[in-house]
Amino acid sequence: MITTFPCKLTLAAILSVVMFALTAVPDLAQAADNPKKEKVKVLYHVDGKDPEVAKYALALINKHIDAEGGPENIDVELVVHGPALELFEKDKMDPEMQKRFDQIIEKGVRAEMCQVSMKMFGKTLDNLAKGFVATLHPVAVKRIADLQRQGYIYIKP
Repeated sequence: MITTFPCKLTLAAILSVVMFALTAVPDLAQAADNPKKEKVKVLYHVDGKDPEVAKYALALINKHIDAEGGPENIDVELVVHGPALELFEKDKMDPEMQKRFDQIIEKGVRAEMCQVSMKMFGKTLDNLAKGFVATLHPVAVKRIADLQRQGYIYIKP
């Protein structure tokens, strides 16, 4: 009997360690799955003159931000150029599109207007909806390529 008692004690000790490990594993697995969560980086591209497509793009951006759990989890860049510039003129902008645009700006979206397009259409940032900045590179397609190289996911509605 004396020889079996230590085995029972060892078995009990092993079982308690295993039970503890099994209850701790979900916490460890969760911590491994959720190290400091990196922001999703997304680039939305609008270049056409169809107002419905532009409104749709703005709605998608809003939904995307919400789907990621809020602005703190996503970095969104909106790059606009070409004929789409006219859709974003502050004095001519569709009221529904203005509302959607204001919502994304409030959520931290960086909206960039192509510098070349502004020159082509004879417009400045003052002519556009409040919230636009000039593209970091004068040519929007170069800016788009740079953002993709930085890991931004490209979406063109």
